[in-house]
Amino acid sequence: MSKIEELIKKLCPNGVEYKDLNSVFKLFSGMRDVSNKWKETGNCQFIDYMNAYKNQKIDVTKLPYATVKSLNQNILKRGDLLLTSASEVREECAICSVIENDIEDNIFMDDHLFGLRLKDMYIDKINTTFISYYLNSEPFRCNLKKAIRGVTRFYISNDNYLKLKVPVPPLEVQEEIVRILDKFGELETELEAELEARKSQYEFWRGKLLNNNASKIVKLGEVCLVSSGGTPSKKKTEYWENGDIKWLGSSVCCNKKTVEEVTDKITEVGLKNSSAKILTPKTTLIAMVGATIGKVAFLEFEACTNQNVASLIPKDTSFLNSDYLFYACRNLYSQFVEYSKGKFSIASLGYIKNLEIKVPSLQEQERIVNILDKFDKLVNDISEGLPAEIEARRKQYEYYRNKLLSFEELVVNE
Repeated sequence: MSKIEELIKKLCPNGVEYKDLNSVFKLFSGMRDVSNKWKETGNCQFIDYMNAYKNQKIDVTKLPYATVKSLNQNILKRGDLLLTSASEVREECAICSVIENDIEDNIFMDDHLFGLRLKDMYIDKINTTFISYYLNSEPFRCNLKKAIRGVTRFYISNDNYLKLKVPVPPLEVQEEIVRILDKFGELETELEAELEARKSQYEFWRGKLLNNNASKIVKLGEVCLVSSGGTPSKKKTEYWENGDIKWLGSSVCCNKKTVEEVTDKITEVGLKNSSAKILTPKTTLIAMVGATIGKVAFLEFEACTNQNVASLIPKDTSFLNSDYLFYACRNLYSQFVEYSKGKFSIASLGYIKNLEIKVPSLQEQERIVNILDKFDKLVNDISEGLPAEIEARRKQYEYYRNKLLSFEELVVNE
């Protein structure tokens, strides 16, 4: 019997009490009357959206600056939970991160986040790192998804979120679960650091190959058909039910030369009654919003997209190779990062059309594609090497996280 099983058998053999979030936490909002975010100077520092979205635990170093009209704001504390609010991608709603380390005074929170702070009576009873793991787990997010609303922009109201329940096992059980999940995180971090070093090497050579001085510089709008898709009305079941047309959202754009999952499927009627359009294989996709802005994917099958994804098809394949276009667009990611500066941003089709790429001879394009395809397989193919090991580790972590955080609910006789 494992230590966690022994603790549960000893401390809560009949189950665990569940409490609604409203009884345990106080909800608070982000900065008000804010301007000049992500500048080198300002009258305050803050935790931004991407910090909370990407990290299980908030990175409290190198915080960006902003300017607010009044310093009378909600000040962050160690133990606070920070969550993403509305998003164009359903899966990005209410992603949770915790401030586990000490944090300087007078640090604020992005206005695209909301926070949860333990009520005083629970400070010695609840480990908020445990709660943050639970709020990102499958058992919780299954219930969360039922409460998310929206069609093109998804959200959950504060009232509905606070009605959701969390388990409150004895503190000793919470801390043991945190210890186990932290260990998984450390092992994955080590593998990711090694893979990141490989990716940096790959990006160096990709940049070197794509910045050919003999190339012609062109704007994407000059050499590509650039468009976005659409979303059929969610109110019309006939647009979605039993659909067989693949429909993709911006979350499929992961800077990999593949699309690993299909967001949804729509019907022929849904296609005809929306701005969605069928895209052919070898179309390059660029995410236009949110956490995925500027990331790319490469279609290997027919599909359509929503309005948050730009599609690019060469006008003349005797001038521009479709595979080369993908890598050239992948090389533009840093420009999108600079454009968004860590905030929630939307790139227009006009912005994308004006971005410039270098186009060498067709023979040189084919040579570059051949080299970069091999590099891409090394750093992104989840069936081989480090990516495969990380994927296996991640699945193992998710399995144990969901298993550890699934508790039998204590039945209270009134």
